[in-house]
Amino acid sequence: MTAPVLAHPANPDLLPLLGRTPLARIRTPLPHPQPGFWAKLECLGAGGMKARSAVEMLSGARARGELRPGGTVVESTSGTLGVGLAFAGQALGHPVILIGDAELEPSMRQLLHSYGAELDIVERPAVKGGWQGARLARLHEVLARMPHAYWPDQYNNPDNAAGYHAMARELIGEIDELDVLVCSVGTGGHSAGLVEPLRRRWPGLRVIGVDSVGSAIFGQPARPRLMRGLGSSIHPRNVAYRAFDEVHWVGPTEAVDACRRLARGCFVSGGWSTGAVALVAAWAARTEAGAAVATVFPDGPHRYLGTIYDDAYCRAHGLTPENAATQPVEIPHPGAAEVAGWARCRTVLDPLEVAP
Repeated sequence: MTAPVLAHPANPDLLPLLGRTPLARIRTPLPHPQPGFWAKLECLGAGGMKARSAVEMLSGARARGELRPGGTVVESTSGTLGVGLAFAGQALGHPVILIGDAELEPSMRQLLHSYGAELDIVERPAVKGGWQGARLARLHEVLARMPHAYWPDQYNNPDNAAGYHAMARELIGEIDELDVLVCSVGTGGHSAGLVEPLRRRWPGLRVIGVDSVGSAIFGQPARPRLMRGLGSSIHPRNVAYRAFDEVHWVGPTEAVDACRRLARGCFVSGGWSTGAVALVAAWAARTEAGAAVATVFPDGPHRYLGTIYDDAYCRAHGLTPENAATQPVEIPHPGAAEVAGWARCRTVLDPLEVAP
């Protein structure tokens, strides 16, 4: 992929479509009966959840002079941020090049192409860092050929978190009381952006981070991950470790089971991250009597019709209900054991600050 991407005029009329997503009350058993929790349905916002951060990152770069008018934006993505950047590129008038990998679903490739983004696909994972490492290596190759292009660097850009301040204001206007916030963690953006304003409103707010089995973010060893959009093989600087009271690691079996229960039980579902946070939010609502619990469903189910919602795919990968954990295993420290399924730890440490 070396052909130049073409500039297109900005369409600022798109910007008022950003955010203001509905809040749903979820009472589906996941897998046990539970009193209900609140879920912000980001799949119903233009560009999805990450359009919020994409617009903020590009707007901030434009204001600082790092992104020229009509300049090209280059970023690595497993899919969801790609949609957000395609939205931001159209709204603000910037061509977008996305570095994806061979596991990016054909439907997502078609969607991103339809939105006008240019795709550059890496075909092999890196020896260290897997697909994420391979994408970042290719990204730097592209930037070397295009010195005036802008890289948002979603993992380390503080504007990523700032993009979710508006979501925090929406939640404050929609919920009377909030005791527990459950956040999926990938780049660390939406959790970092929500916690500070929500804790100003509710000082006693407890925050639970939800990570993927095989992710290195909270001190587990990096391993190949079936789930996309949740977890990381690197340690993003945007992760606000001190904001979390505990962390749960969720496996793909549990995420699939939760997604399918949601689809059958309340017609509201999504992908890997949605299943993972729904499982943990339901657990928190069930185990903390009387607590008001909220979470964010980052996307909807349509991208995952060939994976989470495909019976043959799930059977081939052992993602069947009888294999799904119904309670988390508790470990005392992130380094105490390598988790293989749903696990919980009330010790949260920044791996980069912990001596080996």
